[in-house]
Amino acid sequence: MRLILSRHAKEQARERGVSIEQIKRTIQRGAKYLQGKKIVSGYTYMKVIYKKRDEDFFIITVMIKKGD
Repeated sequence: MRLILSRHAKEQARERGVSIEQIKRTIQRGAKYLQGKKIVSGYTYMKVIYKKRDEDFFIITVMIKKGD
């Protein structure tokens, strides 16, 4: 699995303390739905928004779910 992170995704992951392994796990195990042409994958406390390009995953952003 090859991930390509946008500049925005890199900044968000760094600010939120999210590792590449956590992003991969969210894509692999998360519940997915479409948002236009983007895929949203949510797993545990994270969401990853990405596009699939052939065998690559282009990561648009990484979000942390807020607690209630």
